[in-house]
Amino acid sequence: MSREVPLIDLSRMEPIVAKTVAAAIERVRHSGRYLLGSELATFEAAFAAWCGTDHCVGVANGTDALELALRALDCGSGDVVATVANAGIYATVAILAVGATPLYVDIDADCMTMSAAALEAAMSPAVKVVIATHLYGRLADLDALAAAAPGVALIEDCAQAHGAMRDHVRAGAFGAIGCFSFYPTKNLGAMGDAGALTTDDPDLAATLRALRSYGWSKRFVATRSGGRNSRLDEMQAAVLSAKLPYVEGWNARRREIAAIYEQTLSGLNLQLPNTGTVSHVVHLYVVRAGNRDDLAARLRAAGIGCEVHYPVPDYRQPAVVAALGALAPLAETERAVAEVLTLPCHPWMSDDEVTQVATAVRASLNANEG
Repeated sequence: MSREVPLIDLSRMEPIVAKTVAAAIERVRHSGRYLLGSELATFEAAFAAWCGTDHCVGVANGTDALELALRALDCGSGDVVATVANAGIYATVAILAVGATPLYVDIDADCMTMSAAALEAAMSPAVKVVIATHLYGRLADLDALAAAAPGVALIEDCAQAHGAMRDHVRAGAFGAIGCFSFYPTKNLGAMGDAGALTTDDPDLAATLRALRSYGWSKRFVATRSGGRNSRLDEMQAAVLSAKLPYVEGWNARRREIAAIYEQTLSGLNLQLPNTGTVSHVVHLYVVRAGNRDDLAARLRAAGIGCEVHYPVPDYRQPAVVAALGALAPLAETERAVAEVLTLPCHPWMSDDEVTQVATAVRASLNANEG
């Protein structure tokens, strides 16, 4: 009998990083400094250098990163922020938190990131910021998006794209600000919630550092409005520093697994992602199937972990409808949320497990067609 294949299993990573993570935790434990100390400064410098930016500002989580980025760009009530609706509700939560209004832009049919043509058609003088989400590990077409919204600040949502690269430029180094989540399942994950922002602009970096600590310019003196308590603590920073050297290898293994899927699943009634370049770090391996729900049910019955990322467009989320009213659906977005299915793909899978998943997918599709 075949073993079950989970969507992800972080316990397999632990033996690989155990010594370096344990040493990092011990450093913090013995330091007596748990916030805004040397571990944070070390990680911020290392992550900025890795991303190719001048500055990194550690914060509590990726959603806070998006919100603080908007605040740093003076985005608030009366402003409009262009974003997509197929990437979870994270950007929308941040937009509404600052009092701005989301403008949902349709996606490209192939890559499922924001369509530059759709953005250009939706643009108006009210749009102050564009949030470009690098979805599933794939870089959005930032050059095309910038051309479609000239003069408009661009925030990169890099939560699923640690290390993705195009023309030797990494995610987080294209826009005015890059926003990262280090949720444990990310390509670089903490041991809990954690996040960061990257930028080349020293003034934005200074603003972000103030905003993450109550808006303080100095201790107990708040000079910037919109500040909050959102700091990447020393323990998480030390753990992230310990894991950062592994990410390149892990990303390479993700692409290896994706290549096996590409070879073994080609020719089926299934749309496969294009993961063959360094612009895709395969945070999630997402296929598209017209019979998605049936396929998912058959895979789960066969012991294969799978998930839908994401089943409900932001503009159909009940909380968003309550805040904004009913909004018109977007054609490509609706098609994508009805078809996407995530298959297991993490660096600690064996080739046998990848083959087991592919075999189950092929059998499930053949059974459905039969």
